[in-house]
Amino acid sequence: MRCATGAPRASVARLPSTRICAAPRSVTCNAASPGLAVDLRGKKAFIAGVADDQGFGWAIAKSLYQAGAEISLGVWVPALNIFETSYRRGKFDESRKLPDGSFMEIKHIYPMDAVFDTPADVPDEVSSNKRYAGNAGFTVSEVADKAAKDSGSFDVLVHSLANGPEVMKPLLETSRKGYLAASSASAFSMVSMVQRFGPYMNAGGAVLSLTYNASNVVIPGYGGGMSSAKAQLESDTRVLAYEAGRKYNVRVNTISAGPLGSRAARAIGFIDDMIRYSYENAAIQKELSAQEVGAAATFLCSPLASAITGHMLYVDNGLSIMGLALDSKVLGAAAKTN
Repeated sequence: MRCATGAPRASVARLPSTRICAAPRSVTCNAASPGLAVDLRGKKAFIAGVADDQGFGWAIAKSLYQAGAEISLGVWVPALNIFETSYRRGKFDESRKLPDGSFMEIKHIYPMDAVFDTPADVPDEVSSNKRYAGNAGFTVSEVADKAAKDSGSFDVLVHSLANGPEVMKPLLETSRKGYLAASSASAFSMVSMVQRFGPYMNAGGAVLSLTYNASNVVIPGYGGGMSSAKAQLESDTRVLAYEAGRKYNVRVNTISAGPLGSRAARAIGFIDDMIRYSYENAAIQKELSAQEVGAAATFLCSPLASAITGHMLYVDNGLSIMGLALDSKVLGAAAKTN
């Protein structure tokens, strides 16, 4: 016989009939398998923006370390002395502790101020400031070069940075200087880090940042241009995913985390209200923990996420999917329970 195209049709051997059982098959675990694990042994991670042991940056560092990665930190210069002293004196020991009883170890700690790209960008009033005294080499380019000299190369780069000097001002009252400062510290700092660290990253590596849903919806009180800066960060994530993906063969993603009562978050003045709001209105009714964000970050930075780039992952108990505030006084009982 011939097909419609005129080509000869190959003969097909008939297979023996197979009986399909309608009853469900029992599923057993493979007791010999250790389970699917995130393995970052031999990998090196640099996390910028850790200033204490309470925020997302610390949780990400701890989770990456638990997966096997070597950890280096870039700490904001004015916070460096307190951070290093607390680390040395054991004040972080409780939060450094891992489930197996061991402790997270930090390989390198660098002074860093990501609003300055090169030494030429540092104004005299900063270089002469007593809080910066004795901490040369804190610009992004200098930190990248020094870290690469110490570690060789990196597989993971985490941007856990944000600052808006006028964050408590409504946008209508925000100055140009305050608006641009928020963008510089919270968005362009990410671009600068990829520019400077990119040449030192291994192929297949991952870049990650942290954003907030004020980029997409109105959060009254989150002002000073910070909502705009987060929108910039998310847009830059997509563009960098393409550009850095092609140039350095690395992935670039961001996590949009729910509210957490960290020291940095308290700068906006109403974080406790946001935590209560999230608890009452999110799809999953519980408080968000920093460890949950750390776990999600570790997945995105691991080979398990090797095909994920340019993506924004919500880690917020489902608050971002909700269109109604369930605790609103104008809602009837049926809307709150159904």
